[in-house]
Amino acid sequence: MSISVPDKVWWKPIDKEEKIWFALALIWMLASFFWMPVYHYIGKQNPSSESYKVTREQFEKSATDFIQKYQVKDANGAPVFMNNVAVVHPPAGGDAYLVAKAWAWDPVLELEKGKTYRIHLSSLDFQHGLSIYPLNINYMAIPGQDYVITMTPTTSGEFPILCNEFCGIGHHTMVGKIIVK
Repeated sequence: MSISVPDKVWWKPIDKEEKIWFALALIWMLASFFWMPVYHYIGKQNPSSESYKVTREQFEKSATDFIQKYQVKDANGAPVFMNNVAVVHPPAGGDAYLVAKAWAWDPVLELEKGKTYRIHLSSLDFQHGLSIYPLNINYMAIPGQDYVITMTPTTSGEFPILCNEFCGIGHHTMVGKIIVK
């Protein structure tokens, strides 16, 4: 048996209830659309949006200069490393640099509880994702973008930094650290 052909006018004109539901859905959609950019400015959940275009070389030089200037020294004056990564203690209120590269975070940041820092974040090779555990802090490290995160640590301890953007075969080894004293 074949499928029967519907009547010529098989649909019915839109009635009052359908018009009301359509209007409500349209109003809700437009309100949500226009509310999003407004809430970006008045909401307290959004991260700072300070960022700059930089070249890989500029950011790498700034980060290297920062590491050399603020690297922690032991009692003998020798530079301190954790897993072959420099440990730095930036001044409170100053700029600190965190570099994402295949497959490491550089350097280990040693921060002070209750002090504010401006952390510059970028990648030297390809896109990485910054996640600071167990806090719910997530940022993207993108080549050519210097993303500035203003941070005031409120809890002491060691906080692992993980890459949450798949970045190749060594992605699972991309672990860094922030130490708050």
